[in-house]
Amino acid sequence: MADIERSWLVKASRRKAIARVAGFMAASPLPAAMAQIDPRPMGEHRRALSLAEIQTAFDFEPLFFGNVPLPVYDYTAHGDGSEFTLRRNRQAYDWVDIIPARPAIPASQVDLSADLLGVKMKFPILVAPTAAMVPLNPDGEIGMFKAATAASNTPMILSINTSTPAAQVAPASPTGTLWGQFYPVENRANTQRAMDTYEKAGITGIVVTVDQQASYYQRTQQDRNLGGRARNLGGGARSGDAALTGAARYRLNGGRLWYTWQYMDDLRKMVKGPLVIKGILEPDDARLAIEHGADAIIVSNHGGRSMDYGPSTLEVLPEIVAAVNGRIPILFDSGIRRGSDIFKALALGANAVMLGRTTRWGLAAFGAAGAQRLIEILQQELIQTCAAAGCSKLSDINKTVVRMHFV
Repeated sequence: MADIERSWLVKASRRKAIARVAGFMAASPLPAAMAQIDPRPMGEHRRALSLAEIQTAFDFEPLFFGNVPLPVYDYTAHGDGSEFTLRRNRQAYDWVDIIPARPAIPASQVDLSADLLGVKMKFPILVAPTAAMVPLNPDGEIGMFKAATAASNTPMILSINTSTPAAQVAPASPTGTLWGQFYPVENRANTQRAMDTYEKAGITGIVVTVDQQASYYQRTQQDRNLGGRARNLGGGARSGDAALTGAARYRLNGGRLWYTWQYMDDLRKMVKGPLVIKGILEPDDARLAIEHGADAIIVSNHGGRSMDYGPSTLEVLPEIVAAVNGRIPILFDSGIRRGSDIFKALALGANAVMLGRTTRWGLAAFGAAGAQRLIEILQQELIQTCAAAGCSKLSDINKTVVRMHFV
């Protein structure tokens, strides 16, 4: 034992000893080397745009990033696996050109009103179902529904993973249209109870999601694991854990990989309003959806979250439109960030589009007011694009006003 350590035992007070140890550690380079660097350091320039200064959907995204905890941001921002499909969803819009009209028409002449399954819409736009909005902003799902209704009565689809019960969301905007999302549940009695709950709450349509069969949000899970939350990224059992069985061995939710058309037949009997199937990416599935009672389908890959290396929704849209041949409406989502993106999807045959991530950006940035402004910006951009392309009504937006260069 060194003399200084021996002196601590017999001479110095405990407080002084601790102070000396602290001084020794402060002088050491080791703590600095071991310290975790803040992944989101505060910058020198901290002024953020006000809501009045927001010009595009992209202006909301950094405010969203700055307003929520990192896990909440990651859940919204990331996709499945390598995120190839997430990136391809956005790239696909670059492969479709809009043909300008000669001459263009005044924006005041553009009327995009339509009827979708009995719902009168001023714009062919809906708010897509996305989970847990209260962590984005205290306004949560109620604020989003109010925002959608205020933005020209835009219909909203409530996620089954809502952080606010449907019975509280539906009455928040009596003039609005609220549909409910549903993930298939093998037990038919539980399925019926879910449908009864939605109906009692005032939900008028059901969107059954089938595009989340086998995804694993690996990047998000890794971030959470590094943040100290217990995660098993390797797929095998940890020491002391029970052995994993079935789909869990492959990091998959046991409630997936079983969906059948027979289930859709049974569900159709339980749903009194419109039944929409979300997650169609193949023409044959579109035909089968019609045969099994779907009132509409949604061409969707869950925003790049359902399967890595899948096709972008814009690429497969034309062949699905051809297979449906006008028998039922076709909705579309994934990757939309601008009004011109909406125009391209409509031109390739979609009857309406759905906004997912972008509406979350708006809500997280400014609450309900931000979500409303986000929707209105895209509506305005869509009108501007239609005017430039010489399209005064929805039926004018077709393949003749675009050129495709898919690769």
